[in-house]
Amino acid sequence: MIKVGIIGGAGYTAGELIRLLLNHPEAEIVFVNSSSNAGNKITDVHEGLYGETDLVFTDQLPLDEIDVLFFCTAHGDTKKFLESHNVPEELKIIDLSMDYRLASPDHDFIYGLPELNRRATCKAKHVANPGCFATCIQLGLLPLAKHLMLNGDIMVNAITGSTGAGVKPGATSHFSWRNNNLSIYKAFEHQHVPEIKQSLKQLQNSFDSEIDFIPYRGDFPRGIFATIVVKTKVVLEEIVRMYQEYYAKDSFTHIVEKNIDLKQVVNTNKCLIHLEKHGDKLLIVSCIDNLLKGASGQAVHNMNLLFNLEETVGLKLKPSAF
Repeated sequence: MIKVGIIGGAGYTAGELIRLLLNHPEAEIVFVNSSSNAGNKITDVHEGLYGETDLVFTDQLPLDEIDVLFFCTAHGDTKKFLESHNVPEELKIIDLSMDYRLASPDHDFIYGLPELNRRATCKAKHVANPGCFATCIQLGLLPLAKHLMLNGDIMVNAITGSTGAGVKPGATSHFSWRNNNLSIYKAFEHQHVPEIKQSLKQLQNSFDSEIDFIPYRGDFPRGIFATIVVKTKVVLEEIVRMYQEYYAKDSFTHIVEKNIDLKQVVNTNKCLIHLEKHGDKLLIVSCIDNLLKGASGQAVHNMNLLFNLEETVGLKLKPSAF
């Protein structure tokens, strides 16, 4: 069994991670660290887990008793923790914050998008889990980058559920504001754009285009639905072939001939992609569950790769299709 520790156990991503690991046949949760909830039952916070666990939050860090440590911490806190604690040399780490997503000589974290860096992740010790918007958008673009087809500006509109804002209440997550409402935020300046550009440049070294990304807040709890527009004269049949070929060995990313909708991926670790051609414009529709494929599901996928398990173990989930 893979012995697991979790730091930052009270948020949405931690709740989903705990749920997945409790049902994972090869994993055992040793501790869930949360200083603000120490002594409380996991189910006092994650009420959807009633009847599934008697675990209690702890403020202790028995790092020598685990094989892998997940960080479900606020951005900046993982780096602070690793700089201030003695972490066992062989302990594997999966960080769900954005602290180590950008490559740097200052760290050895692998960018953990399996559809891009599967081999590197299998050999890694430290993995930086990608951002949710970044995951959805990159999966829509990677095959084009591989074929050196991203030579102009990329238009992206993507809408995310309220869980993307985190568990802490705020003005834009309040029900009376969010319900039956729509708004944009961080237009052209979202923090996930640099990691998207990094991945595209990894496949297409010449990539130097703008990603004009407009994020939307949706009035639903979970999921990301993105539409991407790229100019190309290549015919649709050839593009579909490129995508099918690129994702042929990937268990969770699927090219769908019919138009897609968000409920087909909610509560799963899937990414669905639909392609259409309108003149010289290629429309790419990509959708994921922001808490699973965009966070905790992808983190478990990365754990499976780190420990040489079949990648779908613990992740065969039914979508909330109705």
